Amino acid sequence: MRYFIKFLCSLFLVMTANAQSSIDQALKWYNRESVPYISVADMQNLSNHVILDARELEEFKVSHLKNAVWIGYDDFKLENVVKNYSDKNLNFIVYCSIGVRSENIGEKLLEAGYLNTRNLYGGIFEWTNQGYPVYNAQGKETKKVHAYGKLWGKYLTKAEKVYQD
Repeated sequence: MRYFIKFLCSLFLVMTANAQSSIDQALKWYNRESVPYISVADMQNLSNHVILDARELEEFKVSHLKNAVWIGYDDFKLENVVKNYSDKNLNFIVYCSIGVRSENIGEKLLEAGYLNTRNLYGGIFEWTNQGYPVYNAQGKETKKVHAYGKLWGKYLTKAEKVYQD
């Protein structure tokens, strides 16, 4: 019975992922919009902000936004943010692959009083799809982006997709 339930859940995920044809549709399906979005274009006009990467470390090492601080997802610890950023009036932009995991982390930041927290709409995928640069673990510009998984990788159109750690 347990295997049957897992099979049904997997089938549902495959069907819904295939039904999603754009980042817009995926975000409408998976997110509650509980964290205000900021577009890639609007982010360019924001001068004083902290960029937080809510992906796994392996993803971050492949590439990340310039000056992004890795905070993780599975290993996220709010106390690390509090310790490093005591000023709750700072502008925080949190991102992940497309904006689903970053919404979850953004909710935790908002609940902790970081009220100027925004979720980068479309995440690093939309960032690179619009032609903005990303940087590898050595700080060099790269065309590689960790695509998280084949189902999600279809949303990444303007970068070299990486699937392994």
